[in-house]
Amino acid sequence: MGSYHERLLVPVSYWLLAVPVALVLGAEAYFFVDGFIPPLTIVALYAIMAAFLVHWNSATIEVAGGVLRAGKDTLALSDADEVAALDEKQATALRGPRADPAAHILLRPYLNRAVYVGLADPDHGAPYWLVATRHPEKLAAAIESARSSAGDEQDGRRPGDWESVG
Repeated sequence: MGSYHERLLVPVSYWLLAVPVALVLGAEAYFFVDGFIPPLTIVALYAIMAAFLVHWNSATIEVAGGVLRAGKDTLALSDADEVAALDEKQATALRGPRADPAAHILLRPYLNRAVYVGLADPDHGAPYWLVATRHPEKLAAAIESARSSAGDEQDGRRPGDWESVG
């Protein structure tokens, strides 16, 4: 059965960039007031940015037990139809000009590639899922493997039994 787990960690550069951004934005408070307010503003900005980055760090992608978990949402792989690993250009097109507003999307700006999971019944909710990942080929292979394993279990046959069926 296909198994995959990935945590969408924020790059170190985002954490490092948060330091001067909070410092510059917080230092603007010195134009308006003196005393403890500007340093308090800088600390508050650091806390807000850290909370935001920690929230981004919490997103995970997992394929296990016949389901795809992307962030907090779950998709039964029996509902999946087409699965494709997308390169940067294809993922950009599905994020922008070719995007469907009803699609379920888990994206991060620091991840350029994604996996497209088309749904067999688009009336069920979203027409497709678009999931950003660092390893689209591995994720697509795990989804396909989990789908074929789930299909074999539903039929009551193992993969080796397919050849003997006439």
